Amino acid sequence: MKIFNGRLATEDYMSTHSLTFSTPEMTLKKFALWLGESVKNSKTNTLTPRLLTYIEDKPDSKTNTLTPPSSYLPDVDDSFKPTGAIADFYSTKDATTTDTKNVSSNHEEKKYCINCGNAIKYTSKFCSKCGYFQE
Repeated sequence: MKIFNGRLATEDYMSTHSLTFSTPEMTLKKFALWLGESVKNSKTNTLTPRLLTYIEDKPDSKTNTLTPPSSYLPDVDDSFKPTGAIADFYSTKDATTTDTKNVSSNHEEKKYCINCGNAIKYTSKFCSKCGYFQE
């Protein structure tokens, strides 16, 4: 079976290009254009799109037979996992019980958010629940 070795292609691209001022969208566009550039094929001595240089035959290592494409798919979890200030908005736990446990176990001074009333550290400049700036 022939597959596209995307991991090798991205490693080659990233090792030769600076991404200092690029947005993710711009990086993706530049990567796509880079894959479409014509390069000299070492086997045939002709110009071919760079993308074709990353096409490989992948036989199964145990049986030396072709394997189904599903065995080459990456293990990607696209589920949404909130973090930071928005984590409490999506939490199924009761925020007030969690905060009282933290107050008693940490023995830190707490204050309350001036916007939503959430218990926060005394030194916090932003609320961990709503992100509001504390004056």
